[in-house]
Amino acid sequence: MKKVVLGMSGGVDSSSAAIILKEQGYEVIGLTYKLTDDYDPTDAIEVCKKLNIEHHVIDYRDIFNKEIKEKFIKDYENGLTPNPCILCNKKIKFNYLYDFMIKNNCDYIATGHYARIIDGKLYKSEDKNKDQTYFLCEVTKEQLEKVIFPLEGITKERVREIALENGLNVFNKKDSYDVCFITSSFKEYMNNNSCNKKGDVLDVKTKEKVGTHNGLSYYTIGQRRGLDIGGSKERMFVVGKDYKNNFLFIAYGDSEYLISDSCIIEDANLLIDEKVDKCSAKFRFRQEETNVELEYLEDNKILVKYPTGVKSVTPGQACTLYIGDQCIGGGIIKEVRKNKEKLWYL
Repeated sequence: MKKVVLGMSGGVDSSSAAIILKEQGYEVIGLTYKLTDDYDPTDAIEVCKKLNIEHHVIDYRDIFNKEIKEKFIKDYENGLTPNPCILCNKKIKFNYLYDFMIKNNCDYIATGHYARIIDGKLYKSEDKNKDQTYFLCEVTKEQLEKVIFPLEGITKERVREIALENGLNVFNKKDSYDVCFITSSFKEYMNNNSCNKKGDVLDVKTKEKVGTHNGLSYYTIGQRRGLDIGGSKERMFVVGKDYKNNFLFIAYGDSEYLISDSCIIEDANLLIDEKVDKCSAKFRFRQEETNVELEYLEDNKILVKYPTGVKSVTPGQACTLYIGDQCIGGGIIKEVRKNKEKLWYL
C-alpha cells in the first residue's frame, strides 16, 4: 500500500481529501502545522481520530515567524505588497511535507488545494472559481512530481457533502480567505507590528500636496476607496508610494499612471524545462490573464512584457505564468515599467 502524507488543517478541504485518499487505497498520514499561537488543532485531531489515520502535530511557529511573518512586515516597510500565502507554500507547507515524506519513507504528499497534477505538471482546477494555481507557482518541480491533489475535478459543494456523509463535524466549517496570522483587522495588525506614520499625499502629476495619509502600508496600488481626500469630484486612485520620503501618490480620473507595459520578476521558478518566450500571466489572484512575452535575465530574473498594458501591477505580488491550463511557473514582481523605464512613483 502506498503511503501519502497529507497537510491536515482540520478544515473541510483537507478532511475530505483524507477521505478520498483512503477510498483510493492509500495509507494516509495527517500532518498538522502549528504556525501561530492561537491555532487550535482540535478539529484536525478529531478528524484524524474519526478516520483512523496516523496524525502528527508539529510546532513550526519559530520558523513561520522568521520566514513569513517577519518578512511580511519587512516587505511592507520596503514598499512591497507581499503575498504571504505563496511564500508559505514555498517555504513551509510543501517544503516540510516533502521533508516528512522523505524521512518517513512515504511515497507522496497531498494537500486540499484546488489544482490538478498531470504527469507531474501543474494544471488549473476544473472548478476555475476555486483554482489555486496562482498560489502554487513557487512550489518546485521535484515537489510537484510527488504531489496528489485529491480534490481535483470536485466542486466545493461535493467536498462538503463528502465530509457530511462521513460524519465529520467540519462539513460546514467556513473557508479561510484572509492571512492566517492576522486575527485582528489589517490596520490594527500593522499598527502593532510596523513603523507606520502619517505623511503627505501627493498628486502624482503636479507633485502638489492634496492630503495626509495614515501610514503607507494601509494602502494598495489601485485603491480608490477610503482615501479621505476631499476637494475633487473626480475619482482618485493610489498609484504609488515613496517609502523614503513617506509620500503616497494618487492620480485622478481613469488614470494612465496605473498602467504599465512590463515588469521584472525575481526568484523565478520554472516548472517546465523549455524557456518559452510567449505565454499568459496573471498578476493578481482574481485578475484575468494577459498575453505576455518573456525575456530571460541574469540572477534568475525574467522581464515580462505585456504591450497592451495592465493596470495595478504591484511590486511584491506574484506573477504566475500559464500556457493554456498549465501553470509553468512564476516569480515575485520586483520592478514595474512603462516605455522601458521603471515607474518612478512605484
